[in-house]
Amino acid sequence: MSEDQYSRLDSTQVLVTGGAGFIGSNLCERLLGLGAKVTCLDNFSTGHRHNLDAIINNPDFTLIEGDIRDAETCGRACEEKDYVLHEAALGSVPRSLKDPVTSNEVNVTGFLNMLVAARDAGVKRFVYAASSSTYGDSESLPKVEDKIGKPLSPYAITKYVNELYADIFHDAYNLDTIGLRYFNVFGRKQDPNGAYAAVIPKFVMQFMKHESPVINGDGTYSRDFTYIDNVIQMNLRALTVENPEAVNQIYNTAVGDRTNLVELTQYLKKFLSEYDKEIAKIEVKHGPNRPGDIPHSLASVDKAKQLLGYSPEFPIKEGLKEAVDWYWNNLR
Repeated sequence: MSEDQYSRLDSTQVLVTGGAGFIGSNLCERLLGLGAKVTCLDNFSTGHRHNLDAIINNPDFTLIEGDIRDAETCGRACEEKDYVLHEAALGSVPRSLKDPVTSNEVNVTGFLNMLVAARDAGVKRFVYAASSSTYGDSESLPKVEDKIGKPLSPYAITKYVNELYADIFHDAYNLDTIGLRYFNVFGRKQDPNGAYAAVIPKFVMQFMKHESPVINGDGTYSRDFTYIDNVIQMNLRALTVENPEAVNQIYNTAVGDRTNLVELTQYLKKFLSEYDKEIAKIEVKHGPNRPGDIPHSLASVDKAKQLLGYSPEFPIKEGLKEAVDWYWNNLR
């Protein structure tokens, strides 16, 4: 699929839930750049207003401050929309273990509210953020979409339930859905602060402060770290693909390569030390493994390549270099 095929998004009405978050705000910016009229729905529980600074005054951008747990708000947000990109969720395995009830309310009840609202509004396609956590205790590598294991956390359960609900809404109500199982997304605008900050921005900020990051375990756990621009590409392809066989499917959204945590910190030190040579001398510490974490994660992206024409443009090193440059120039 070429960039020309994204042109069909010009002048369409797109709702991005969680649009003030890391992934959502990047999607909002890209969609506006393609000529879409974008509405963001966010309650700012994990998203940030500063993520919208570049677009808040764009005449084609509308902000609705509201919660997906409120069905009426979801209905209002979906009115006259052509497409929905559903990014709103409470992420983090540790957060779900600490507070499973709220994770379920947002990720399951909120998701169902959005499906009902999209169905009632006649939305053409509902593309949603699924999760690699759905693979659970499956030890097979690489992960392929039709082989999952037993979920290892409340968060993983909620994201699997999303997939089940989306499938039912297609079969029962003919709502086109596509689920994107995100694998450890990172990049510009990802929040480095808070108890549940993702590992890459957290480590970057610690290195920049000359602090020692703490790796959970011995550092051999590995992940398919996926740069934000690869994720944006997947969302755009999911929105615009015309092949009927490509719709009502689940896709891994990843690079198809894995990096362990020791290697990750080495890359970060290398790229950051280009700005500050002292960072190269900082030692990394180790702590206990986190409950609910899977040891290894590696995606097969063959299905996305075949049915969506996906072609990841940013391998781990190139993505990390871009991310480090952004953090150094924006958050130092």
